[in-house]
Order: sequence, then C-alpha cells, then structure tokens
Amino acid sequence: MDLPHRLDTPRLPPLEPDAWDAKYREALLGNRPAEMGAADAPVFNIFKTLAHHPRLATAFAAWGGQVLFRSSLDARTREMAILRVGWLARATYEWHHHVAIGRDHAGMTDADFAHVRAGPTPGSDADDDVLLRAVDELVGDHCIGDATWQQLAKRFDNVQIIDLIFAVGQYTMVSMALNSLGVQLEPEYR
Repeated sequence: MDLPHRLDTPRLPPLEPDAWDAKYREALLGNRPAEMGAADAPVFNIFKTLAHHPRLATAFAAWGGQVLFRSSLDARTREMAILRVGWLARATYEWHHHVAIGRDHAGMTDADFAHVRAGPTPGSDADDDVLLRAVDELVGDHCIGDATWQQLAKRFDNVQIIDLIFAVGQYTMVSMALNSLGVQLEPEYR
C-alpha cells in the first residue's frame, strides 16, 4: 500500500550541498567536495532541507547516527519500530526510506511490512505484537503501559528498552519535521 505525501511540494526548497554552511557540509559529507558527495553517495532530501538550519542539522546528524547505527536493538526490531512510527504519523518519506532499509539491511519481508501497517494483533503476546504495541503506546500515550513493559522485559534488557523508547521518540520528531516541511521522496524511493 502506498502512503501519499501530505504536501505535494516542499515548504522549504532543498539546498544542494554547494550552498550549505561549510561546517554542516563537513559534518555530513566529511572532507569530500560537495559535488563528490552527491556523486559518490546520495545526499537525501532530508539533509538538503535541514541545511536551512546548519547548527541543528549537525547535531541532528550526530544524534540520528546514534539512534540508527549504534542502537543495541537488532536491525529488524529497530526497523519494525521506526516503520510503525512512520506509518502512524503518515510520514511518507520516513516510511519509504525505512522500507528500503528494512528490506536491504534487516531482512524484512512483505509480510513484515503488512504487519507493521496493520499493527499489533489484539491479545497477542508474540514478540512482534508486543513491540508494535509498545510503539503504539509510546506514540498514543507517551508511555509504555505496565503489561507491555513486563512483556518487553522478557525479551529486552534495560539498555534495549531505553534504545526502543528513544528510537520511537526520535522518529516521531523526524516524522513531524518531514511532514511539516514537506520533504519529498527522491525518485528512486517512489
């Protein structure tokens, strides 16, 4: 199922790397010339849009790297949580990018994506349903309920539960920004 954009055009035009603040460009692209950054690796529209606020964008890139690349959660669990947030927030950009990550780097299947869209099966204690229920509780009530916490604690240690909470919070914030700024999908993600 496709998830249409809320806004058909960006509210802030994406800035190409050669127009970025030098500190932001270096933080995001390293020592590569701006034109090499676009040629060697894609520079996504989220970063081109956040370039309007270089100081925030630099901090965001560092924090986002922690949540996405250095989490104690396994890739599939992390992506299930992120995708559920994206689906609940109707964040087209987030959904499509993380479907690709889930498929390419977390071994997720079409059945997994369908489960994320449908949400937790009522009354089920299956691992994926407990995870999705925790995400729904965090997004809906900003707190994991006692019953769900007890089920999570059977599978995850304290560090993993903290990483789950922060991943849901991070991607809720990201979804709000993407939706409100009207960040558009790159053609290869449509």
